[in-house]
Amino acid sequence: MASQTVLPTVAPEDVSMGPIDWARWAAPGLIWGSSFYLIAEGLDAFSPYLVSWLRIGFGMVVIAAFGGWRGSVDRAAWARIGLLSVVWMALPLTLFSLAEERVSSSVTGMLNGANPIFTAAVAAVIVAALPPSRQMVGLAVGLLGIVMIAAPTWSEGSSSASGILMILAALACYGVALNVAGPVQRRIGSIAVIGRALPLAFVWTAPMGIAGIGDSTFQWRSFLAVAVLGAFGTGVAFVLMASNTGRYGSTRASSTTYLIPAMSIALGVALRGETTYAIALLGSVVAVAGAYLVNTARRP
Repeated sequence: MASQTVLPTVAPEDVSMGPIDWARWAAPGLIWGSSFYLIAEGLDAFSPYLVSWLRIGFGMVVIAAFGGWRGSVDRAAWARIGLLSVVWMALPLTLFSLAEERVSSSVTGMLNGANPIFTAAVAAVIVAALPPSRQMVGLAVGLLGIVMIAAPTWSEGSSSASGILMILAALACYGVALNVAGPVQRRIGSIAVIGRALPLAFVWTAPMGIAGIGDSTFQWRSFLAVAVLGAFGTGVAFVLMASNTGRYGSTRASSTTYLIPAMSIALGVALRGETTYAIALLGSVVAVAGAYLVNTARRP
């Protein structure tokens, strides 16, 4: 009887990455990093409520084209999807648009580098247990980075301070959403979850979005910016991220978010003439370092 050779199973995180793999890994982070510049372009002509509503609408069309509406979903999954439509889409996307009326796109992007920190903090609250020591250090480092980023803008006045609070509230929503999304995404798939949550978010944001038409003027530049924002930032990037998670593992795939601050700073400074403070730039690096520690920690 011939012997059989059993080949070892290679984990996604251990697969060697070539140039095409690195491009796939970077794409979601670069797209999301550009979203804050596109929001600012949209706000030049549209109200923040109309920007968020149109963004969700364009994203919904793209996800539907990828088959996000297919298949049946049980009642328990629908309860989570309904919650995600609020805390992952309708509320944070509206808060970002409102915040960018008060703070620059580069500051918004820099603060988004701390997204994994909020996710880990919410996870610790949900399980009612302290995270691993490496994550604890990462949370502390990330918090320091957030303070460094926010300090110059906070001192500019109450309007800027309220913008910072809106961004932090949006990140807290993402922290809740990513912890809620995990189990249901593993059951029915990421695209199926997003494909059902986006239409609900479109309905929730419709009243304010329609009302915002009266406070807006039509400009092709702003319209195209919001169309790209929705189609890519709320559509294509989610599809790529779902694909990368299966291809490279969740930890490696999620590290694409470390590209968000650099992309938002580059576009804000180069294309919108925004200024950034040295302490905020340093804080962005500190926040990303904290997010890296949080994202690479392992529980026993």
